[in-house]
Amino acid sequence: MTASAGINRPKAGGGFEGGRPPSKEAAEPITTRQVVRYRGQLESVSDELVVEEPMEIRMGGEPIAVIMRTPGDDDELALGFAITEGIVSGPGDVADVRDLGEGRWELVLAAGVSIDPEQFRRNFYSTSSCGVCGKASIDAIRVAQTFPPPGPEVPVEAIVDLPERLLERQSAFHATGGLHAAGAFLPSGEVVAVREDVGRHNATDKLVGALARQEWPVAPMGLMVSGRVSFEIVQKAAVAGIPIVCGVSAASSLAVELAEEFGMTLVGFLREGVFTIYTDVDRIKGL
Repeated sequence: MTASAGINRPKAGGGFEGGRPPSKEAAEPITTRQVVRYRGQLESVSDELVVEEPMEIRMGGEPIAVIMRTPGDDDELALGFAITEGIVSGPGDVADVRDLGEGRWELVLAAGVSIDPEQFRRNFYSTSSCGVCGKASIDAIRVAQTFPPPGPEVPVEAIVDLPERLLERQSAFHATGGLHAAGAFLPSGEVVAVREDVGRHNATDKLVGALARQEWPVAPMGLMVSGRVSFEIVQKAAVAGIPIVCGVSAASSLAVELAEEFGMTLVGFLREGVFTIYTDVDRIKGL
């Protein structure tokens, strides 16, 4: 299935990083504030902070979720969220992601697609650190219905280089020190797309939304995140058909269980040339 023509996709040759017009309310991901800093003595300085604001996602005119996120790539976030939460089966189910203004976005379903918004309405807003707040049970968030494909194999040298390659693309993090990132990498280790957000799961949804606009199902690749690897990060990768997930910090027990169940390769503590492989070592070549 390919992305619907109705979605505002990047122009040919624009790659994952550009090609679409900015939102009519393009909000900045960074703001400045006067703070008091101590360096042997107190001084007043201007500091750059990451912006965190609510975003409402609607479907059929009804709100189904409120996400605390960093503004930017909101259309990709809405599309990626709809895919990874199992609301739609793929980008072809969505005709458009419409900016309603004031942080509200509408998922416009493709002709012939019928979904009950009430089925997916979250009981509470989702904070930037809790992507599954308001879900009733573990069963409700186990939305992936298919297993990621076998392969690809990635050289160990490429795995080791991923943190540095991801960090090179984290422009907003360099300014604020307060943003997570999710990056898609090819079997060669090349990082082909990066999205940033105050929440790891939001960054992952933005990334999935960007990838889905280019090709669906996505090409064989892996996911690298800038923090710990939670259950939800692994779930979102599984739904997107991404079989390799790497993170610079630890993986949770439930993340490991899900990766093992779905035949995925899960890597944690990836930094300074060392890493831990929790599941399926065979995808990493040269060990």
